[in-house]
Amino acid sequence: MTFEPTPAAAPMVPPVLYLPLGVTSTPEEQLVEIRELKDGRRALLAYTALDRLLELAGERQPWVLVRTEDLGQIKEAQPYDVVIFDLDVPASYRRNGAIA
Repeated sequence: MTFEPTPAAAPMVPPVLYLPLGVTSTPEEQLVEIRELKDGRRALLAYTALDRLLELAGERQPWVLVRTEDLGQIKEAQPYDVVIFDLDVPASYRRNGAIA
């Protein structure tokens, strides 16, 4: 009997994502949180559920709900290289219950 390796399943991405807003964001211009990584790439922070965003980014973190299919529009306005899902932002990078 031979066994065939099964292909790795693609990661499950929900139809909507909660994106933290940056500190320079205003009601007129909502700017999502994009961070530069050590290797120079720019990362979009995205959360798969509101409770995860509030727990992992801060209970006072402003956010916007975005359809996953609309990420391309955000990338045009605010270029990024990778998306990081459900990142636990260390307390040292938070201030007053939100990403600093």
